[in-house]
Amino acid sequence: MKTTKEHDERIAKMTFSSVYPRYVAKVEKKGRTVEELHQVIAWLTGFEAKDLKRLIEIQATFEQFFSEATINPNTSLITGSICGYRSSSNCG
Repeated sequence: MKTTKEHDERIAKMTFSSVYPRYVAKVEKKGRTVEELHQVIAWLTGFEAKDLKRLIEIQATFEQFFSEATINPNTSLITGSICGYRSSSNCG
């Protein structure tokens, strides 16, 4: 997916706390649990539930979120996509 500089800057300034409830709603709609969501986030970023709580409390931006994350070196194995809340029409 190719994005613009403006798009990337807008996403970087979004707070994790503003998007986290949407992640929770999405996984629960799919019959999954918050614990499973946390497992995926931990695998991807190294963050545990206590880390997520802190990032939510301090209103961390995605720029801050990813600057603190330890990205899993196996992320290239991910072949799917994450459906955005605006493009949910093709994500079910």
